[in-house]
Amino acid sequence: MVTVVVSDYEAAIDFFVRVLGFDLAEDSPALTNDRRAKRWVVVRPPGAVTGLQLAQADGPDQAAAVGRQVGGRVAVFLDIAGNRWDLPGP
Repeated sequence: MVTVVVSDYEAAIDFFVRVLGFDLAEDSPALTNDRRAKRWVVVRPPGAVTGLQLAQADGPDQAAAVGRQVGGRVAVFLDIAGNRWDLPGP
């Protein structure tokens, strides 16, 4: 499980659900410790996310980041908030 802080919930949900094909498991209102409104959003992959899905996430330039690396196969992509993800495989 990973926490990703984003500034735009709708854009982040759209990216992970529509672009990457994740399932939206939860989207609930919540409060911060100082009682400010926030949302608790949980997305999860329906199975293994493939390199092809990741390459399509940010267009054709990202396809070059998916391939054989020294330590094995690694898929690299940027999410909607600009976070870089490295997903290592065997």
